[in-house]
Amino acid sequence: MARDEAVLAKARALELTAAAGSAAEARVRAMNTTEGRLLHTLRCIGASSVDRIADRVGVGPDEAEATLIDLGARGWVAKDAGTFGGWRVTDAGKVADNEAVAAEVAETGCLAGIEAAYGRFEGLNAVALEACTAFQMRTVNGVRQVNDHTDRAYDTRILRQLASVERRGQEVCNDLESVLDRFADYGPRLSEAMNRALAGYWEYVSEHEDSFHTVWFQLHEDLLVTLGRPRR
Repeated sequence: MARDEAVLAKARALELTAAAGSAAEARVRAMNTTEGRLLHTLRCIGASSVDRIADRVGVGPDEAEATLIDLGARGWVAKDAGTFGGWRVTDAGKVADNEAVAAEVAETGCLAGIEAAYGRFEGLNAVALEACTAFQMRTVNGVRQVNDHTDRAYDTRILRQLASVERRGQEVCNDLESVLDRFADYGPRLSEAMNRALAGYWEYVSEHEDSFHTVWFQLHEDLLVTLGRPRR
């Protein structure tokens, strides 16, 4: 009898182990589905319209909206009403995304590479934010005021600082892409924003939804979520 119970206990343990493995595999696969990619992307970009989410995920608006509705039925996303409303990830959705990301990192073995890249990102982050702020606001005769962009020498100096950050940021993005391919679009997006800003489209420094600051913020959020760290 004792032997039979031991055999049954061992079989049950194996079943639980297999179930846990299957659950982990399912979470990894979730990052490769439209639902998984959409949930994680929305988590990183913040409250957004269907069209913007669709563009970032690379699907049509109809598919994006249908997927959002499915995720909403699970309680993972919600839609806020009003002029400035949009789809956002709920607390339950963040938990689901955290599980999928953690499983993906464990499966791919990319943790060390992500941590190394994040260390370099942190070294650039303060400079990037200071440059973006300096382009929006400046001190004239001791008074802090909105930059009216009449001082071309000042603007040029700040843009050069930001371009230097962008060049070094590309190295970080390349390293990230080499260990986890879902980071692949950050480099091109930063480059596009920087090129537009240098061409005189100043809203691509901080104000546009695809500005340098916006993309940089989203990359920071993606890194924090991937590493399981809170934003300070």
